[in-house]
Amino acid sequence: MCPRLCARICTACLVWCPKYRRPVLGGRGAVRLDELIRQKAGERGWEIVTLEVMPDHVHLLVKHEPKSSASYVANQFKGFSSRILREEFPHLRSQLPILWSSSCFDASVSAVSADTMRRHIDTQWERPWKKQKGEGP
Repeated sequence: MCPRLCARICTACLVWCPKYRRPVLGGRGAVRLDELIRQKAGERGWEIVTLEVMPDHVHLLVKHEPKSSASYVANQFKGFSSRILREEFPHLRSQLPILWSSSCFDASVSAVSADTMRRHIDTQWERPWKKQKGEGP
């Protein structure tokens, strides 16, 4: 058992997508989503280690208290951002009846792998196999 003065922080890697993985997270919407995620993290006392909003998914490395599960943390971000984004960007409501997919990838991250995850998230736009819209078969 941990004494009362012991402090623990959990780090989680979260990835979630819009419903049907539609590439709707671009331009002003991506900037606003970034702001909303940072706002929610600040309200909850969570620390954003790194965040990358891609057109069809979100990568987030976040430090949170142990009493909150990674899925709870992800659902806080998804629920908060969905409501506000769909109010501010009506085209999202017409394109997707539900903004986020119900699924989410989450993994706890140790101090050793945190740097690896940060590098992975920060270099998402540099992936050579990422095709630009309109390329491919």
